[in-house]
Formats: sequence, C-alpha cells, structure tokens
Amino acid sequence: MSWSSQSLTGAAAILLAVAFNIPYVILAATFDYPGILRDPASEVLKRFAEGGPSLVLTWYAFALTALALVPFALALSLTHARINRAPALAIGAAVTGALAGILQAIGLLRWVFAVPPLAEQAATPDQSPIIDAAASEAFLMLNLYGGVAVGEHLGQLLTALFMVLVAAMQFSEKRRAASSIGVLAAAAIIIGSGEGVAIALGEDGGLFSIATIIGFVGLTIWLIATGVGLLQSPGQAERS
Repeated sequence: MSWSSQSLTGAAAILLAVAFNIPYVILAATFDYPGILRDPASEVLKRFAEGGPSLVLTWYAFALTALALVPFALALSLTHARINRAPALAIGAAVTGALAGILQAIGLLRWVFAVPPLAEQAATPDQSPIIDAAASEAFLMLNLYGGVAVGEHLGQLLTALFMVLVAAMQFSEKRRAASSIGVLAAAAIIIGSGEGVAIALGEDGGLFSIATIIGFVGLTIWLIATGVGLLQSPGQAERS
C-alpha cells in the first residue's frame, strides 16, 4: 500500500468508527434502541410511527454505515504486501468483511423499506384488531429473520471473523496493540451472537446483548487503533 492509500485507509477506519456510532446514539436517545426490541411488537410499531421521516432516515444512515464496511474491508485487506505475505488471510478478510457489511445493511434496511407500512397500519385510528394483530405478527417475523438471523447473527459472526483475520495480519506486522484489541472485541461479538440462538430456544438473551455492546465498543476502539497505526507509520505494512 502506498503512503497515500495507506493514509486514506487509516483515515477511513477512524471515520467509519465515528460514523457508525452517530446513528446508533441517535436511535438510543430517540427510539430507545436496542432496548425497545424487547417490547411488544405493537408498542414498537407505535413508537416507530411517532418517529416520522427523521427516524426512517436515521435507520437509513445506520444501514449506509454498515454498507461502508464493504469497500473498507476490501481496501484494508487486499493490499499488495498482505496479498503477497498472507494471501489466504487477506482474501478471507476481504470476503468476510464485505459479506458482514452487506448482511448487516440488509438487516438494518428492514426499518427503512419494510417496517414503515406496518407501522402506518398499526397507527391508523380505529383500525381493526385483526389488522393490528396481522401487522404485529408480520413485524415479529420480519424482525426475527431479517434482523436477528441475517443482520445480527450472521452479520456479527462474519464481522468477528473479519476482525480476527485482520488481527492475525496485524500481529505479523508487529501491530500488536491493534491485533489484541481486535481479537478481544471479536470474542465478545461472537459471544453476543448467541442472543439469536437463545431467542430461538425461547430463552432470555439479555446477557448476550451485553456482550454484543461490549464487542461493538471494542470494534470502535479497534477501528480507531487501526486507523491511527496506519496514519502514524505509513509504509510499515509494505516493509514488514
């Protein structure tokens, strides 16, 4: 990676870390996310309808930050030095990172394209109880498959694998701090992915959700550490 491309990738890592957290914080403050997902479907749809277009756009921004992982994973992994030194790790990281971004974006985009009409049905005055129940059931199924299974479970597992593969390359490049943070954060994300399995078994996945939060905080720190390392030592990856 040339000095300019390495610096650009480093800046992108820091920008992605910041950008990913902005819509998350907004959703936590305005929509009580992710805690609201444990409320009855009818209540979630009511709150969503009250949020209006600004809430939909916030979810759209959140999905775009997840999708931004695709080009970032490719740029971070498929450098000339990394392909020459560890082609399996480089290609594996690129593929898993890109798939993670796509799957997480698919899960988040349900809030943009599928949930609004359900919320509109649920928020219509004097709506038939049958239609209300149907809207709630449709939301539940959509959330379990598009959200829990695709976006969260598969997306999180692939994100963790991407981090582990990059961390392995960072370790060989003597970027030990970033490598250690990446492995620890990935471990927490993997543990957190058990929430979907717990829900499928009819159990409370609350403890797993705590691990997920810790893991994604770790992901933020890892991205920043990775970005700072690339900015502070331009060309090191080429010489290693």
